[in-house]
Amino acid sequence: MKIQRFKLLLLVLPFLALACKSNKNIANREQLETDEEIASTGKQFESESLVNIKEAQIEGYKGSKTRAFDLLHTSLSLSFDFDHQHVLGEANLTMKPYFFDQNQIILDAKDFDIYALRLGQEQRDELNYMYDGKKLTVFLPKTYSRNDTLQLYIKYTAMPNENPEKGSKAITDTKGLYFINPEGNDDKPIQIWTQGETEHNSKWFPTFDTPNERTTQDIKITIPSKYRTISNGKLISTIDQPNNMRTDHWEMDLPHAPYLAAVVIGEFVEIKDSWEDIQVNYYVEEKFAEGAKTVFKNTPEMIGFFSELLGVRYPWQKYDQVVVRDFVSGAMENTTISVFMEALNLNEREALDSEWDGIIAHELFHQWFGNYVTTESWANLTLNEAFANYSEYLWYDYKEGRDVADLHHISEMEQYFDESREKQVDLIRFYHEDSEDMFDSHSYAKGGRILHMLRRHLGDDAFFTSLSYYLTKHAWSSVEIHDLRLAFEHITGQDLNWFFNQWFLDSGHPVLSYQVDYTQKENLLLTITQNQDLTTTPLYKIPFKVSWYLDGERFEKEFILDKAYQQFAIQNKAHVNQLYFDEQSELLAVKKSIRGLDHFVKQYNQSRYGVARYEALDSLISNYSDEPITMSTVGLALKDPFGAIQEMAMFAIARNPEWIMQIKGLEEVLYDLAENGSGHAVQTGAIELLAILDPDKYSPSLLRWMNHPSYLVASAALSAYLSHEENSNRMAIAKRYMDEDNVRIIVAIADFLISEESYDNSEWFHGKLEKLSGQSLYYFLGYYGDYFSKLQQESESKRAVDNLYKIGLNQQANYIRAVAFQSMFGFVDDEGVLDKIKELYQKEEDEKLKMYMNYYLEPYLNEN
Repeated sequence: MKIQRFKLLLLVLPFLALACKSNKNIANREQLETDEEIASTGKQFESESLVNIKEAQIEGYKGSKTRAFDLLHTSLSLSFDFDHQHVLGEANLTMKPYFFDQNQIILDAKDFDIYALRLGQEQRDELNYMYDGKKLTVFLPKTYSRNDTLQLYIKYTAMPNENPEKGSKAITDTKGLYFINPEGNDDKPIQIWTQGETEHNSKWFPTFDTPNERTTQDIKITIPSKYRTISNGKLISTIDQPNNMRTDHWEMDLPHAPYLAAVVIGEFVEIKDSWEDIQVNYYVEEKFAEGAKTVFKNTPEMIGFFSELLGVRYPWQKYDQVVVRDFVSGAMENTTISVFMEALNLNEREALDSEWDGIIAHELFHQWFGNYVTTESWANLTLNEAFANYSEYLWYDYKEGRDVADLHHISEMEQYFDESREKQVDLIRFYHEDSEDMFDSHSYAKGGRILHMLRRHLGDDAFFTSLSYYLTKHAWSSVEIHDLRLAFEHITGQDLNWFFNQWFLDSGHPVLSYQVDYTQKENLLLTITQNQDLTTTPLYKIPFKVSWYLDGERFEKEFILDKAYQQFAIQNKAHVNQLYFDEQSELLAVKKSIRGLDHFVKQYNQSRYGVARYEALDSLISNYSDEPITMSTVGLALKDPFGAIQEMAMFAIARNPEWIMQIKGLEEVLYDLAENGSGHAVQTGAIELLAILDPDKYSPSLLRWMNHPSYLVASAALSAYLSHEENSNRMAIAKRYMDEDNVRIIVAIADFLISEESYDNSEWFHGKLEKLSGQSLYYFLGYYGDYFSKLQQESESKRAVDNLYKIGLNQQANYIRAVAFQSMFGFVDDEGVLDKIKELYQKEEDEKLKMYMNYYLEPYLNEN
């Protein structure tokens, strides 16, 4: 308050001074001295405030960790206390001072009991140390120079469940090592797995837990013989032990960052695969073995594709992929062993609809960008994640075509724009409260889009040659953003500070308004204005492209926008009546223009790029659905070579059923798509429309399509058949599929039972709830709550509420907790339910989820 008060005084004082000049008799020396003292005091407080801000900035700076020691090798011997969920460990850490002389070592070791600490395992003399539960400070018997190598032996127990800390959107927990169902009481298997990013591996072994450290390692894991172990590097020995125990010895003889060390333990089957001489294996629960062969089948091809594209062969000893239960992230790219969430646990039939190539490519690309070359600090996280994000585009472009890749690119761009409405920060940011904060759509989606723009600006040859140089020069080392820029500058001979400064080192994005003057059709005039807030966002230098079509031939020119208001003479020479600005949607920018019905119709009919036709069709449907030309364009879109456009067209027809009778030849086109569509999603859309068009006529076909190998297609046919009241055998059909465990089939049946008010199937609903997990559980919960809220049988409703409450309280995934919480409002008038809802709200730790909960709960709080 004092600072604000003195600021007001300073604003008033100039007017007092003017008054004194106009009437000298009013002023006296004492008054002037008083004014000067006040002004001086105000400036002092302003100065102190500025000092506080500057000091806070220095204190809040999150740079690269200082390396007092170079960790050369980490050797671990591990066993596990399943009852107490403890890790029983011995560590031998080989290290040397990094440069300066050292007489103490400070290790990261969170929530340990230390039993022995010596220089070498064979030494008897214990070292003195100080331990605060997070940092282990070891006092050395003498001062060591960078020419000395020493080995530190530590015997310890790690307690990963102690002192849990809040995670992030990307990584929801920070235990480092997780015991899954250690008592063996639940249906899920017993597992142990680790997740070390950002600095959580020090929850299970002592280390310098920082991304700019590098170490080789070996890990001896002693476990019951029935379990399999998977870890970094290669399995070099297996030794049977007494009491049905076994010790597996894994060796990682190439250096990597400590956060990339990993151990997975459980009853997994091994699916063997390879790329050239590299082992490429997949590990899943036995019942998902056949599905894993489909889910991960493209991995060897991905390794070959990325190796060739980057000019750097896959650099590690092997590559394994493991699917675990209750994982706290989508996936994690540990060196040579990526761990995935259980949504990738699919049976053979479910795997036919697998759409997990993006995440598989993402984690694989990290083996180059993140593992082979690693960010030196979490402030530079995008050097890991932007590349992994962009690998998804690269793979889709190679495997499924440019249109699919471009649509994925747009989806990622929208993800960033969605986040940017609440948050706009520098991509490289040394000022953040917690390293977990870096895992956002800026580091991932925005970073990937920036790489896309750089690639399109420089061209493929320069882009990938630069990446090859960057990877080769910085192999097995850590980097910051300037290393990437210098690599591009070295290859291209261009200064690229302008690009990196505005995109990586500043916040926000361009907001562009543009218009085309068609008056001179042989020399169109394009006017562009940058409208972003220049107090917080740069004025951008933006290479961009314009294009046009003449007699089916495409023409393109590139320009550079570097002013707030700028005009460009296209000099197209030929007569052009439609110009496209950024036709391929390469720019990470909000673009605003006035384009009408005719423009979008022409854009759909002219553009050779699926993403431009997709935009045109979407604009027509959203803004001009009443126009006849929109309906006829939708009819054309049903035959578009891009499946996503066909899907959009069918969705539009479903929302505008009056079009069904007006689109010529619609029924024949839909039937062909249902039988022979380019993908299961297209077939599904066609089946759903046919069921609307003539349910009686197509009921026999629906019965046949129920047997389609794809659950996506089969469930659409089942749902459509059960929705048609004229089908007298619907209950018999539903019962035929009630033993299915696929959530698409389950939801179709659940919806039917609810609509039919068939309230004698409580056990079926309860049974499905117990079996489902992950995303399947999420999709089913709403139907589960709806069924029992309408059942009005007190005992069953109470059981359902208890189940929803437990899920809302204990589920790891916040999106599942959210739908369980929401489903409980169907019982809010029942005794005690509102109290349970309030309890879930009070115990929720996710702030965003709590805001969502409050939206539903607030009306009931106001009533009281």
